[in-house]
Amino acid sequence: MSASSTPAPQAEGQRRTRRRTLALCALPVVLLLVVALFAPLPYSLAQPGETANVLGRRDGKPVIAVEGAQAQGRDKGRLMSVTIAATQPEATVRLPDVVRSWFREDRAVMPREAVYPGGGDTKDAEKRISEEMKDSQHKAVTAALRQLHRSPKDIHVKLRLGDVGGPSAGLFFALGIVDKLDGDGAGGGLTGGRTVAGTGTIDADGKVGAVGGVPLKTQAARRDGATFFLLPKSQCGEASAELPSGLRLVPVGSLQGALDALKGIRTHGKVPSC
Repeated sequence: MSASSTPAPQAEGQRRTRRRTLALCALPVVLLLVVALFAPLPYSLAQPGETANVLGRRDGKPVIAVEGAQAQGRDKGRLMSVTIAATQPEATVRLPDVVRSWFREDRAVMPREAVYPGGGDTKDAEKRISEEMKDSQHKAVTAALRQLHRSPKDIHVKLRLGDVGGPSAGLFFALGIVDKLDGDGAGGGLTGGRTVAGTGTIDADGKVGAVGGVPLKTQAARRDGATFFLLPKSQCGEASAELPSGLRLVPVGSLQGALDALKGIRTHGKVPSC
């Protein structure tokens, strides 16, 4: 013999009340998730950018032009400055964009302030980047001429790198100037015919400083044929985390250190490594 029962009206009412309470409690969470999904975030998305051979030409003109001295280096290789490409300051970046970029090795999510210090719109950013490039070029020329014990009164150096801005090409501008003016000191070039890429700021005394986006820059360098990558010593760990196969990291702390490393590369001698 079986018996059946129905819920007491009071118990059923309590269950309905609990369900309504849970629904009301969940609603703000759902709304927060929707807002987070579609709200703009203070980030920029970046990817490997273009490379530029500072020993070559840009828009039909030499990237580095020297007046007042005869060029000595005859380099058959390439010294490649590398860049990253980032979304503009006004670009809207949302949570789905960030999530997709996290799962790609050729993309990076960076705080917008780290990419565009000082804030502002694209026009403001372009102005600052242009000013940083001019300052970087001046320091690169000064460092290179000091390295060679040459006077800026006698030698005029003009640098052209198109729309590429910022200070991170400083080291390679300085190396390119040394290569143009002196080469390896024996009629050859600094690279020994190899493709060497890299990045780093430089001050007037030849000290190399850190830059942003190094892992993406190593990808751009390997993509365009580089087998060696010069970078600031302090950024070895950052660059090693996602290093492309076939690219060797060469840490340097100064212009002299970079020149010593290039000598090791072209002569199969001692080359520093991360």
